Amino acid sequence: MRDPRDVILRPIFTERSMHLQQQANAYVFEVARDANKHEIKHAVESLFKVKVRKVNVINVKGKPKRRFRAPGRTRSYKKAIVFLKEGETIPLFEGA
Repeated sequence: MRDPRDVILRPIFTERSMHLQQQANAYVFEVARDANKHEIKHAVESLFKVKVRKVNVINVKGKPKRRFRAPGRTRSYKKAIVFLKEGETIPLFEGA
């Protein structure tokens, strides 16, 4: 198993992720491109000392953009939606 800090890259704070946190006790993270669900679950449980119920993984493709005349793309990344068991929270998201 890899180091959990190499699997979980950063939390994602958006309106949708805050809504998921309040409604479904789910947290959203950007994760390593080659990480699988088992590694993500282990990383979240070891870093934040919580119990994970389920992990959903999404590959986000970069969108085409232009800068002046030069075409380009935004970067692609992988994100994970981590559902925690009842009563569990991650203090990072609570503003503590």
